[in-house]
Amino acid sequence: EKSQDCMYLQYCKVCQSYKAPRSHHCRKCNRCVMKMDHHCPWINNCCGYQNHASFTLFLLLAPLGCIHASFIFVMTMYTQLYNRISFGWSSVKIDMSAAKRDPRPIIPFGLSAFAASLFALGLALGTTIAVGMLFIIQMKVILTNKTSIESWIEEKAKDRIQYYQTGETFIFPYDTGSKWKNFKQVFTWSGVPEGDGLDWPVRDGCHQYTLTIEQLKQKADKRVRSVRYRAVEDYSGICCPVNKGVKTFFTTPCTEEPRIALSKGDLILATRGLKHWMYGEKILDSAADGGIRERGWFPRKCVEKYQCDSEMDQPVDGEKKNR
Repeated sequence: EKSQDCMYLQYCKVCQSYKAPRSHHCRKCNRCVMKMDHHCPWINNCCGYQNHASFTLFLLLAPLGCIHASFIFVMTMYTQLYNRISFGWSSVKIDMSAAKRDPRPIIPFGLSAFAASLFALGLALGTTIAVGMLFIIQMKVILTNKTSIESWIEEKAKDRIQYYQTGETFIFPYDTGSKWKNFKQVFTWSGVPEGDGLDWPVRDGCHQYTLTIEQLKQKADKRVRSVRYRAVEDYSGICCPVNKGVKTFFTTPCTEEPRIALSKGDLILATRGLKHWMYGEKILDSAADGGIRERGWFPRKCVEKYQCDSEMDQPVDGEKKNR
């Protein structure tokens, strides 16, 4: 509504519009999502403002259902094996052909049924542990009125302040200080979350754009610290390239982030990296690409540092402290 507020907002080149506070663009959904937490492949959708409560309840009910299933599997195997075990003086025998004491069950319980039940029990227990941990993580961020992305932004803000020694203090603006109030912003009796997804109550000393200003600072810092590389080998963009070395093959990043194909001579702006892999954005002709950005991982072996930027990559000490 206020045009002067655009200076505090991030601009999405894909959606061709400004991002609302707490919004992020999802590459999988190809849209900006209000209060985005993450993209979940299991529900084939983003977890955000509209469905954060429903997704958290799903994380709670799925382990409860698996615990119920585990109890049924354990009792089934116990009762069926108990009726088939015979104890001798020197050995214990299990006859899987038929029950010893009870009449034949409605569903025959043979060796294949036992193996299937044991396998299903392992899946149920594994799902209980994995999804249960996700539920605990989600509840922690909800009680502080954050999302998983905002928790990461807060950590990067602390790293940025410590690296440049600016002396400033970043305060997360949306934490009301009360866990119950934070909880009620997500979980309501009607099932509809509070607010409109655009304006949020903030702490004293903060305003609506405190977080977006910090994001703009982090993006500027990211551009300063990025290094330009030139591709010296072609790379097809596959997840585990066999022809780029054994170490590159076995150390491929375990992430959903994409890989980008490289042709010899391409310029890439690298922002982070591992020992054998790097992440960056391909430098394209802004007039020809139509605003499309190609970002992803690529093998470090395929690129070399662009010599023209060698003197600009390392800032002097005085410049680093003044940024």
